[in-house]
Amino acid sequence: MSKASPFTVSVPEEKLAAIRTRIETYPWFPAPANEQGFAYGMSTPVLKQVCEHWLSAYDWRAQEALLNKYPNFKGDAGGMEIHFVHVVGEAGGKRPLLLSHGWPGSYFEFWDSIEPLAFPSKHGGSAADAFDLVIPSLPGYAFSQKPASPLGQRATAAIWDDLMRSALGYDSYLAQGGDWGSLVTSWLGLNHGAHDGKGGCRGIHLNMIGFRPTPPTPTTEDEASWLTHMAGAMQTEGAYFMEQATKPQTLALALMDSPVGTAAWILEKFHGWSDLKDGDLFSVYTADQLLTNVMLYLVNDAIGTSVWYYNALFQEGGVQLPEGVRCETPTGFANFPGEKVYTAPPQSWVKRAYNLTHWTDIPKGGHFAAMEQPALFVEDVRNWARALG
Repeated sequence: MSKASPFTVSVPEEKLAAIRTRIETYPWFPAPANEQGFAYGMSTPVLKQVCEHWLSAYDWRAQEALLNKYPNFKGDAGGMEIHFVHVVGEAGGKRPLLLSHGWPGSYFEFWDSIEPLAFPSKHGGSAADAFDLVIPSLPGYAFSQKPASPLGQRATAAIWDDLMRSALGYDSYLAQGGDWGSLVTSWLGLNHGAHDGKGGCRGIHLNMIGFRPTPPTPTTEDEASWLTHMAGAMQTEGAYFMEQATKPQTLALALMDSPVGTAAWILEKFHGWSDLKDGDLFSVYTADQLLTNVMLYLVNDAIGTSVWYYNALFQEGGVQLPEGVRCETPTGFANFPGEKVYTAPPQSWVKRAYNLTHWTDIPKGGHFAAMEQPALFVEDVRNWARALG
């Protein structure tokens, strides 16, 4: 690991004090008189509840200890300083798995999946299913270097391949991702796949589909219905995407000085995209989990560069594959039913863009799969990898 050095999460007290002051002095203003739940976006009462916990009970130093439970590193990959967690489990260096997060998540999404993936025999599984885990922070997120200009998913995939092969010395590896991580992982499969006999990514597992085939026209009634649903979902839920993709700096400037605003922007998505019981955000997550994820955007001033990532998608050309091109790296997919906006396409559609070899309909869970349902997530990743051999 010649290009990586150990890293400890340790935020200066002055930074924490500045965040706290802004929360304490946030000028709350009246919510709409007829506000019901999350009908207008972030629920004011829920956000007030979160902020009360933030000020009275949340302990960042305890969360730092949790984040430092596993070995953290910073290393040069693709010319950038990338933060990552590297856990050598029972696989002993022989079965690497790269896990990629998205927005508004973080590498912390995978925390409850690390132990059972790396040390399955300690969690009722077989040591033969163990992985070495590499869990990086996307460029411009958490503790990874901020790019000078928007940098996207295709470029990130090249950085990840360099991280795995040059910095960490894994000639071949498996990769998993959701949200932006699904598109980064898709680019790993397309541009850095090992199926041609060379080293690189030899299998990918997704819980959101990234690529679209060409032509992007439906060939079945199910595909047509899915496209209609997606158009409607983006019409009602996609405003954030268009703002971050077309005017990211406006939003970055608005959020950079407001921890409460950042929390509202992020937590509204955790509510809208998760598989919750009776719409209760705390039926799936603890307040500490939610706030630690938010803090990873605040303690290193990463919320601004995180939203640039959307604009970079279009600078790189979007998600449409050229005609006749398919990701030939063997692809697994976990279909979590609570994925409300980015719902899974029919398998016929997916097979036009990917070499689909594994598909599982998961009984519960939503967009933040590994964080919402770590046991189900781990089970499917194990099954997929076992089938790859």
